[in-house]
Amino acid sequence: MKNAIVIGASSGIGKALVELLLKKGWKVGITGRRLPLLEELKATAPDRVHCHYQDIQDVTASPKSIAQLWSVFEKIDLVIVSSGMAHLNSSLKWELEEESIQTNVVGTARVYQYVYEQFKVQGYGHLVGISSIASIRGNRHSPSYGASKAFQANYLEALRCMSKKHKHNIDITDIQPGFVDTAMAKGDGLFWVAAVDKAARQILHAIEQKKRKVYVSRRWGGIAFLLKRLPAWLYERI
Repeated sequence: MKNAIVIGASSGIGKALVELLLKKGWKVGITGRRLPLLEELKATAPDRVHCHYQDIQDVTASPKSIAQLWSVFEKIDLVIVSSGMAHLNSSLKWELEEESIQTNVVGTARVYQYVYEQFKVQGYGHLVGISSIASIRGNRHSPSYGASKAFQANYLEALRCMSKKHKHNIDITDIQPGFVDTAMAKGDGLFWVAAVDKAARQILHAIEQKKRKVYVSRRWGGIAFLLKRLPAWLYERI
């Protein structure tokens, strides 16, 4: 039986991934800030789910929460980091920018670093980060969100290069969703909004295939292709 830890499992994509892993027979450790929701998820498979409170913004306590879950299992095959923060903030209110940066950059980087080091000691593992297609270009509606997701995407790529260079036997997968029907999808007139269960199924398939980078849903790959090639002068007008 394989073991996973899903960070940010209380709702949305993280919760849906836990449910899919359980259906496939995995044992799962789950973390998040809303402990009652984690306990509800644990109740669906109490013999195969362990939960622990974790505030990803607390870079001192966060690794300790992961370590406590890790110690429950003999080994951890997979860690999925699904925590995130998004604000529409074209007015650039600093408290909103700071919250996104503290969560998506500082907190997430600490988790990536800690998990990578644990996998090095273990001798293998698979780290999955859920960044965003918003990482490709800056966004005037949510400046810190796109920028912080670009940080995540680049950090994950750096870890992948490190693993290959030093033969650490650690797989790294960067999941870049478009719009998914969760609380993170904010704004009017959103298009191509994927259902959570559809997104989770595609993500799990990518994990099983140990893909480097995957767009979810798949058609967002075409949007990514265009975004990367769109001239700056035209992108600024859109």
